[in-house]
Amino acid sequence: MKAIYLIIPLICLAAALVAGLFGKQIGRSAAHRITIGAVGIACALSVFVWMTVMDGMLFNGAVYTWAVSGGISFEIGFLIDELSATMMVVVTFVSFMVHIYTIGYMHEDPGYQRFFSYISLFTFAMLMLVMSNNFLQLFFGWEAVGLVSYLLIGFWYEKDSAIFANLKAFLVNRVGDFGFILGIAAIVYLFGSLDYRSVFEMAASEQGVAQTTQLFGTEWQWMTVVCLLLFIGAMGKSAQVPLHVWLPDSMEGPTPISALIHAATMVTAGIFMVARMSPLFELSETALSVVMIIGAITAISMALIGLVQNDIKRVVAYSTLSQLGYMTAGLGASAYAVSIFHLGTHAFFKALLFLGAGSVIIAMHHEQDMRKMGGLRKLMPITYITAVIGSLALAGIPPFAGFFSKETLIQAVGNSHVTGSGFASIALTIGVFVTAFYSFRLIFMVFHQKPRMDEHTLNHVKEPPWVVTLPLILLAIPSVIAGAIFFEPMVLGEYFGHSIFVLDEHNSLAHGEGHGAVHGIGLLIGTIGHAFFTIPFWLAVFGIVFAWWCYIKQPELPGKIAGKFSWAYKILDKKYGFDEFNQTVFADGARKLGDWLWRFSDMRFIDGFVVNGSARVVAWTSSVVRHVQSGYVYHYAFVMIIGLVVLMSFFVTG
Repeated sequence: MKAIYLIIPLICLAAALVAGLFGKQIGRSAAHRITIGAVGIACALSVFVWMTVMDGMLFNGAVYTWAVSGGISFEIGFLIDELSATMMVVVTFVSFMVHIYTIGYMHEDPGYQRFFSYISLFTFAMLMLVMSNNFLQLFFGWEAVGLVSYLLIGFWYEKDSAIFANLKAFLVNRVGDFGFILGIAAIVYLFGSLDYRSVFEMAASEQGVAQTTQLFGTEWQWMTVVCLLLFIGAMGKSAQVPLHVWLPDSMEGPTPISALIHAATMVTAGIFMVARMSPLFELSETALSVVMIIGAITAISMALIGLVQNDIKRVVAYSTLSQLGYMTAGLGASAYAVSIFHLGTHAFFKALLFLGAGSVIIAMHHEQDMRKMGGLRKLMPITYITAVIGSLALAGIPPFAGFFSKETLIQAVGNSHVTGSGFASIALTIGVFVTAFYSFRLIFMVFHQKPRMDEHTLNHVKEPPWVVTLPLILLAIPSVIAGAIFFEPMVLGEYFGHSIFVLDEHNSLAHGEGHGAVHGIGLLIGTIGHAFFTIPFWLAVFGIVFAWWCYIKQPELPGKIAGKFSWAYKILDKKYGFDEFNQTVFADGARKLGDWLWRFSDMRFIDGFVVNGSARVVAWTSSVVRHVQSGYVYHYAFVMIIGLVVLMSFFVTG
């Protein structure tokens, strides 16, 4: 089995290297066949590994030790359990769909082979991250997905906006990663190990829990400090406020990579990491409270921005930000299992929505403004049906996948007793209405209403080829059934075994409560029936109906509302001013600080005082000495007489 564990990531790496280094020699067809074949094999093997894990075959061990320093081993190792196996299946399946879709979306792009190389490399990096059994390999995968995302967001490097976006993503993630590496350094300092199991065992001991430190004149638990530092890394990768600003701009990359980043790879890394670190986070209620509040703020604030977006990809992007907030709030409620459950269902329907948006963009000749679309329902029936499925799942309508995970997540946050749970519960509940509204605002603006594009574009709109529509159909299937299949084992059962740890006092999931001996179909029917008596369900329904009223029944109403509440519209349109603040304070501020340091330190001090100053001192000294060395004998005689008089005066007074 160890060989299979190695093959899964390495086959993706090998395919990426072949397509990247020898793309011109092997040609476009060979490049996509090699990379798609490799990811397909990785997906099939991941499913096989998942099945063995469900049968109880777990693995935790090193496959290679490359250094030992100070008693600390630096290893490449794998932890294959329920959590990592689930992530492996999600990552490879979504990546496989994106690879197939890319054939149709990028077929005319001159960087075809390079793109396939990048997305295979992205898959390799994410697999190394989720399969790791130690903090060093975790950090390697963490940084690798960041690097490849930088390359993919700026894939069209001829565009200034793409270069700006990938630099923005790189810099914002450096902030998060700085906190992340400090957290890892603190773990090494406290426990002297990089191995998960060793760290978790020592942290759970009485001595590990009791360790404190002085910060800012206040005594802090070391575990709180460690968890907050690790969470700063998660805030960067999983785009939580205020480190969220890079994710909307990542839309500058091609649509397939938008789907891969937003659905299954980079942005889910932070959620996975916190779930993996549950044995640490459970030891700090302060850290859990911070995680929950940040997640709730992100969920509602980013959903509201989605209301005013007109770029089809940006609407879906802000929905990603909001749903990541839901997952993060669930982590703060110690509902790690539900957050991973929502991560999985979200991966399917969010990839579906992004690829559906890409299908529309292809048909519209790369037009992304929804105000220039409309009436595509009959012209693109497959894209329309799959987009509606994805939107129903996103809105949380039963029996679609998103209903089970989102509904349970909101209940878990409501059951939590961690500080901030009341605010988080209200924010997530309101977010249900907002999510449903902007999801179906997109559906009605793009596929319904009257066509608003020019006649030439309208005459050429058609369904894209099968390499685009097939992934949509295959992603639509789990978007419908995944929630129903995994609800009972993940939420009510012990699906994750010991891979996730929750203290009894933090358990916000009532396992089996109210269900008695009911299982299977009866449980699902009961759960769906129960939804009709919950506030989130009716808020979702009301959001869809209100979107229909605004964009089908009374299409002039949104303009009137925006005009009446122009101040609110401007705030949302400006995205709360985060970009302007970062530009003014950090970007412009850094440039002004650098300019001042250049003028003062470089020009005035180094050049003006040290270099030119020393030159002026030498010049002045030489000009004085030059007058003494005149060449006239009587000048020298006069100096000698003066010197003699001084010496005589010295001896007489002495």
